[in-house]
Formats: sequence, C-alpha cells, structure tokens
Amino acid sequence: MNILHENNGDKGEFFIKVEGQKQGLMTYSRAGNDKIIIDHTEVDESLKGQGIGYKLVEEAVTYARQNNLKIMPLCPFANAVFRKRSEYNDVKF
Repeated sequence: MNILHENNGDKGEFFIKVEGQKQGLMTYSRAGNDKIIIDHTEVDESLKGQGIGYKLVEEAVTYARQNNLKIMPLCPFANAVFRKRSEYNDVKF
C-alpha cells in the first residue's frame, strides 16, 4: 500500500487511494516553522482493521524526522497512537 503526501504550505495530508478514491486520510496544519498539528485521521469502513491509521501516523512521524519537525497530535486517534508508541516521543510536542 502506497501512502501519498500532499503539502499545500500551511496544510497537508497523508492519504491512500483505492481505485482513484481517497480511502484513508490524515490531515495536518503547520504551526510555525518547526511543528505540525495532526488534526484528523479517517479510514474508510472497508479498510478498517488493516492498520491503515497507524501507517498514516507512522508516515507523518517519518516526515517529521526528515524535516526536523515536532508533532502535536490533537486528533484523538493520532494522540492514542503516540501514547502507545514510545518510539515516537522524539517528535512529539
């Protein structure tokens, strides 16, 4: 499964497409030059239970590490992932 990324300056999203339609999506907003805020994660019912949400958060963590950013996980799902995965503490704000 290929996770795509669109960055539109102050906002961005990580997503997957199935048959041309976004079926998994995680959105974020930039907060200054060194932080992003994950504000929403959504996965289509047909893909639930496959770990898609976790993979979207993992992709955001990789992006943050590569770009020296911190992540504020305001989305309840992303926040729960950060609480479960201590290996993400290096990018958590």
